[in-house]
Amino acid sequence: MMRLDKYLSERTGLTRSESRKAITKGRVAVNGMVCRKADTQVAEDAAIAVDGTPLAGSYQKYVYIMLNKPEGVVSASRDKRDTTVVDLVAADFPRRALFPAGRLDKTSTGFVLLTDDGALAHDLLSPAHHVDKQYLVTLDTPLTDAMRAGFAAGVTLADGETMAPAEAEPAGEDPCVVKVTLHQGVYHQIKRMFGVYGAGVNALHRYAIGGVALDAALAPGQWRELTAEELALLQKR
Repeated sequence: MMRLDKYLSERTGLTRSESRKAITKGRVAVNGMVCRKADTQVAEDAAIAVDGTPLAGSYQKYVYIMLNKPEGVVSASRDKRDTTVVDLVAADFPRRALFPAGRLDKTSTGFVLLTDDGALAHDLLSPAHHVDKQYLVTLDTPLTDAMRAGFAAGVTLADGETMAPAEAEPAGEDPCVVKVTLHQGVYHQIKRMFGVYGAGVNALHRYAIGGVALDAALAPGQWRELTAEELALLQKR
């Protein structure tokens, strides 16, 4: 259950103030009856009509968006200087408090999950759940056996912190392009791990989270909502 003005705002894109005005003027009906009280509690499956026209579709409690983050965009809900991942979808979700469930550096690209489901985001980011995240990494030097072995054992960073075991494997014929699988999330983790071996990261692209692969049809900056099957994979925690 939720307040009618909040429900109307989330379903229509009206502001809460605009929703309250529409309700008090008798323009909104709930289950066939005009309702003039903005604080009326309504169920998610209530039949709501505005000016006699039923609202299309059904209520979504949460939104789950797969975004292909382009370079130069920051993984944040808002930023005073730079375009954020939320800015890229804001026009289509004007009343949703979306945020990125996990971050990519400004120069990195690939799969960012945007949602307003705090519980799922917590599970995906919690070290206790070990959610796999997979990346294509371009190094400034070829991958070595020492790097592969070190990742598998758990790299100890320059500050003394030891990372969980990870995988670093060749991605193809180019010895500088590497597939990396992480089971935790630490600030600048991949760059810091390769830095232990004197290797620099020229490019980093995340292509999967928790078994859900970034849709190859999404160009940088494009997005779509997760399918039910993809969401179910992420919820298996």
